[in-house]
Amino acid sequence: MGFDPAKSPLQENPYFVFIPSEYTKEVRGTVIVAHGGGFSWRTGCEGVNVAQFFHEKGFNCAILSYRLLPYSRLDAIDDMKRTIRILKSRRKEWNLGEKICAMGFSAGGMLSANCATLADLGKPESEDEIERFSSKLDAAVIGYGAMSSVSFPGRFGMPAEDTLMGRDAAERYYLAPEKHVNPDTPPMFIWQTMSDDGRHGMCLAKALQDAGVAYELHIFQQGVHGLAMADGRNDLGMNIPHISHWGDLCSEWLRDLGF
Repeated sequence: MGFDPAKSPLQENPYFVFIPSEYTKEVRGTVIVAHGGGFSWRTGCEGVNVAQFFHEKGFNCAILSYRLLPYSRLDAIDDMKRTIRILKSRRKEWNLGEKICAMGFSAGGMLSANCATLADLGKPESEDEIERFSSKLDAAVIGYGAMSSVSFPGRFGMPAEDTLMGRDAAERYYLAPEKHVNPDTPPMFIWQTMSDDGRHGMCLAKALQDAGVAYELHIFQQGVHGLAMADGRNDLGMNIPHISHWGDLCSEWLRDLGF
């Protein structure tokens, strides 16, 4: 998927683990699961555990390990776009449905929203067959992430010196998902807790509403950042049944979209 060893000899090549649906008699859509970790580490509970849940619901899943610091958020976006293209190029070979969803948490949620709003149609003239495919998604699930410091000045828990929201005004605007929503943006399922300030979710939802894009928005009163499935199998050891309903709600939402 592309790697520059001179940039960081300890940085592993980005990769994804594909888990096919067990419902072999039906062609199912694919969910790309992107972990959180502030673009500097990988949280296990937002990768494998989430993928297991949605795999058991019958979806194909791809657990993405995108590049981390010292690579940039832009590099991570390229990694997810490359994953989308690979999945599209393997549809017949892997018996995949037409639809692809990016599902991310915290930093992975930011990444998923970026890819949903910064999609391209591919490069038909490219010598790399995979790069000829579009990076356009059919849905995005944003778990307590995706927000920017443009429309809403809060840093979403990031330290003031952090550059992952953008290194200058132009890059901050480019990385603000709500500034790139348009009527062709795919539907989004947004969920978070009030511990992250509900205005973050509402900011993105308003942009979707303004553009006439379908979405669901769930802001839970209880809980904190990093809950994943909120079933106790997370880095916080928190089991909050009311919040864990988000998984079933999201699964139903995806099925209604044809996944």
